[in-house]
Amino acid sequence: MGHPFPIREIARQAGLSEATVDRVLNRRGGVRESTAQEVHRAMADLDRQRTQVRLVGRTFMVDIVMQAPERFTTAIRAALEAELPSLHPAVLRSRFHFRETGPVGELVRILDRIVRRGSQGVILKAPDVPEVTAAVGRLEAAGIPVVTLVTDLPASARRAYVGIDDRAAGATAAYLTGQWLGERPGNILTSLSSGFFRNEEEREMGFRSAMRARHPERTLVEIAEGQGLDATQYDLVRAALERDPDIRAVYSIGGGNIATLKAFDDLGRDCAVFIAHDLDHDNTRLLRAHRLSAVLHHDLRQDVREACHTVMRAHGALPPAGPSLPSAIQVVTPYNMPPQATAV
Repeated sequence: MGHPFPIREIARQAGLSEATVDRVLNRRGGVRESTAQEVHRAMADLDRQRTQVRLVGRTFMVDIVMQAPERFTTAIRAALEAELPSLHPAVLRSRFHFRETGPVGELVRILDRIVRRGSQGVILKAPDVPEVTAAVGRLEAAGIPVVTLVTDLPASARRAYVGIDDRAAGATAAYLTGQWLGERPGNILTSLSSGFFRNEEEREMGFRSAMRARHPERTLVEIAEGQGLDATQYDLVRAALERDPDIRAVYSIGGGNIATLKAFDDLGRDCAVFIAHDLDHDNTRLLRAHRLSAVLHHDLRQDVREACHTVMRAHGALPPAGPSLPSAIQVVTPYNMPPQATAV
């Protein structure tokens, strides 16, 4: 099959041998379908990054490893690829390892495979569990700098965390919810995708602390482990609504907001205030339709740029810098949506 890239470039992008790539491209058989798909994904990634591949400059191969819903990893991929030109004259090439859910062991195997194969850096969004912390230690010991993005692994050997102050974000959500509910009675549903993500835990603590201080009369009803996926989220929300007829507001920490609203609609219940995180495609549409009250957003392009710069500094390609400040928290309503969101 015709393609514009050398086999060695495709092999490097896919993390496979040149012989395996050659077998796939020439349809010689003897290769698993999943491996063939990796080759085709690598070619698609190279095609999107083709302007970078042709530039002259120091090249950094960075692995992006994330456990998150597809809507979020799509936003991360778009943010990273939009930032590639800003990294000139350096050339950054990226390999993506995305999964929505799954056992921790599978995630650890991905990280250990990167140790064996080599990389200039890893940008990581993963649960804060001992197995992942140990894997990060093995990456750093192999000279592969790790930057945690959006959610941190503070006990690990990672070089830096890039993202918002999640406790402040949770407190902001509590402030808005309390203001908008006003004197109306009602309990508040807090929804986490998983209790193992540090950022969600920090947001929940910030929200709970601020609500306790400002509105101690409000009852918080927590659900978790929906993984931010609509299929599992719907059942959790519906069960919570059936148990508690007084739930009137939602703080969505982990996503799955289409399913959450469907559960309210199917039971004929009103959601007076709904605070969510991140202007992904789903939340952009919901906000435009006034189904969400506000979205707490941060600039993903700025975040991935800072993560890439951290990797480059680790290799001496940029001068040292002090600790990065938390990303700014933007309160986005239907009336102040940024231009890139209104175009979705």
